[in-house]
Amino acid sequence: MGRDPERRFVEIYESAYGSILGYALRRCPDPDDAADVVAETFMVAWRRIDEVPQGEEARLWLFGVARRVLANHRRGERRHEQRTAVLREQLAASPVLGEPSVEDYSQVGKVLRSLSDSDRELLTLIAWENLDTREIARVLGVSRNAAAVRLYRARRRFARGLAKAGIDHSGLIAVEGSLL
Repeated sequence: MGRDPERRFVEIYESAYGSILGYALRRCPDPDDAADVVAETFMVAWRRIDEVPQGEEARLWLFGVARRVLANHRRGERRHEQRTAVLREQLAASPVLGEPSVEDYSQVGKVLRSLSDSDRELLTLIAWENLDTREIARVLGVSRNAAAVRLYRARRRFARGLAKAGIDHSGLIAVEGSLL
């Protein structure tokens, strides 16, 4: 329609932004969701700038786009909620991930939970996910050497925690691929 689509988009954006933002804010319980709706609405306008009507019709066209974007957003939220509900049921039924068992409150578990998040992550990647140092390096996005050093230090801190708790840990932290 126009010779300068970027300039036309800026004009449309500046004239309709407040109206479209208000529309989205009044319909979304979360301001972040409203911002997403507005951003996607104007992204559609940019991609289809030649189809955007002239004058006041442009603002009305944007309301229609925002309405469809909002409907898609709500459908996506419902799908997400449904998948989350199914996953929660599966996790609750899982003996490993369901309600904490008596073993979860053991001394070893308490020592493990006392470690930093990064140490716990390293140790559980070895013990629970059966990853080796090379695989852990890939997961963490670091060199194999860096992963090995971090794992060595985490094991040492875990061993000190076990010793402090009076737990015999010989063999527990022995070899890569073993329990820890």
